[in-house]
Amino acid sequence: MDQPAGYLHAGFILISWPNLFLIGIMLVIFALALLLPFPGHAADDQTEKKS
Repeated sequence: MDQPAGYLHAGFILISWPNLFLIGIMLVIFALALLLPFPGHAADDQTEKKS
């Protein structure tokens, strides 16, 4: 905390390591939100099949 954060230099991209880490976490959460089913979705399918 006493020193400035390190930076990733890749061509024209300049981003700090903590920011890159947070962006990675947000992308993982976004991918999980797309892939995981909605809560209660399976219960709706079962009630429709019974009737």
